[in-house]
Amino acid sequence: MDVRKSLVSTLVTLAISSSVSAGVVPENQKNTWFQSANSEMTEKLQQTYQKRAKNVILFVGDGMGISTLTAARILEGQLSGNPGEEHQLSFETFPYSALVKTYNVDAQTPDSAGTMTAMMSGVKSDAGVIGVGENVQRGDCSTMANNKLVSIVDLAEIKGLATGVVTTARITHATPAATYAKSVERNWEDISDMPDDAIKAGCKDIADQLVNYESNLETRFPGLDVDGIEVLFGGGRRHFLPKDAAFNSTDASSEKEGDRTDGRDLTSEWQGIYKDGTYVYEQSGFDAIDTESSSHVLGLFNESHMQYAADRTNDIAGEPSLSQMTGKAINILDNNDQGYFLMVEAGRIDHAHHAGNAAGALTDTIELSEAVQQAIKQTNPAETLIMVTADHSHVFTIAGYPKRGNPILGKVVSIGSDSPALANDDLPYTTLGYSNGKGFRDLGAETNADVTYDSDAVAGRVNLNAVNTESSGFHQEATVPLGSETHSGEDVALYAKGPGAQLTQGNIEQNVIYHIIENALDLVGKE
Repeated sequence: MDVRKSLVSTLVTLAISSSVSAGVVPENQKNTWFQSANSEMTEKLQQTYQKRAKNVILFVGDGMGISTLTAARILEGQLSGNPGEEHQLSFETFPYSALVKTYNVDAQTPDSAGTMTAMMSGVKSDAGVIGVGENVQRGDCSTMANNKLVSIVDLAEIKGLATGVVTTARITHATPAATYAKSVERNWEDISDMPDDAIKAGCKDIADQLVNYESNLETRFPGLDVDGIEVLFGGGRRHFLPKDAAFNSTDASSEKEGDRTDGRDLTSEWQGIYKDGTYVYEQSGFDAIDTESSSHVLGLFNESHMQYAADRTNDIAGEPSLSQMTGKAINILDNNDQGYFLMVEAGRIDHAHHAGNAAGALTDTIELSEAVQQAIKQTNPAETLIMVTADHSHVFTIAGYPKRGNPILGKVVSIGSDSPALANDDLPYTTLGYSNGKGFRDLGAETNADVTYDSDAVAGRVNLNAVNTESSGFHQEATVPLGSETHSGEDVALYAKGPGAQLTQGNIEQNVIYHIIENALDLVGKE
């Protein structure tokens, strides 16, 4: 390392010296942009990484496309009192990055089931299916045979690592489900979602697969003795409870919280399997978890998806933030001396975009950045590979010619002006917008983006002169009216630091992410 540092220092000195003779760099060096970039490059040149990692944490910002990253970094910078454009989210400082192609085998613009299956199994598959190959027929249980894939979580369990899944979506939703489930239909979250023929054919709902994950894996590979997923945090309590008000929690928002039509209480079944485990559903229960003694933890903090980051204070019984769940998960998983694999999803970025609410999507992206920062604080960079990516993007744009520092959620104000720029229809317009979706809403201080679904779509232009577009309840205009804004098909970013991060380069297929993780942890025993 000392030799490398010396070499880098010599090269930098020679480069500056040669430029000094040309009379160029001394002027450049006075510039803070030059100084900042030079320091960053020098630091990266001095970094070295081991080939193997003890731990891997994969962060997935659901729907977090590159335009979302750009807008979120600007917003976070502006919330700190700065212009914003120069800001960086926590993971944007990572030394390695790549662009990732997100298409599904059968879809140019993908869904979360196929994209997360690619990341978790190393195999690209169809839209709408989880943990199975492309040869299945979506919704046809009989096609499951011989098409079940092995996931990173499966391999980590087999190797004896601790495993964890954290999400702000329902834990049975497509992205988290792809870590542990095998299903020809992403919507089979509980038995009430399944057709009779699938049930008779022996297919299991996703919540059932989660609770019985350990025994399912041991049955699939006879002779195995695994200890199951140690940490499970997310929403989706309704898929684990009977459709009977007697099973409602104090956090219930519906008359009958549960959806299951088979009478089973899977939270009780889970506790029967993990007698030393802890089941929680509210903030106080989460706070009371003893991270040193807890062997297994199941936290289901909402009937459906967890609250948006901006809406958390409105939760009935309270729920932890993504960064709090990440920190607690790490403290539990690192009790395993052999290491761990943890997947953390910011699931509600996607939902806010579907609702056409940029403020909600960006706020949840900033919370993901804080969760990554929490992971950085709690882990050893020499032994932990941290990766941050998205499963897909959205039809979300940053447009117009606003001046530097213009509020990213505001109306476009041109360079040299203090008044909003006007379009050819003599109306102001916002920097952020959507190509399709529910369109304009002026809901003031509303923090629940899903309120938009109570009204019909509003297509095209609206007079925004008297509208505060920076409020949490503003929903951007959309060109094409749809019941929900859609995903988009462009590449997403992947950031990495730690052992094995150097493989994160170039433009890669999404299934390569699996191989980077597997290589870092040596899950199949190459060494």
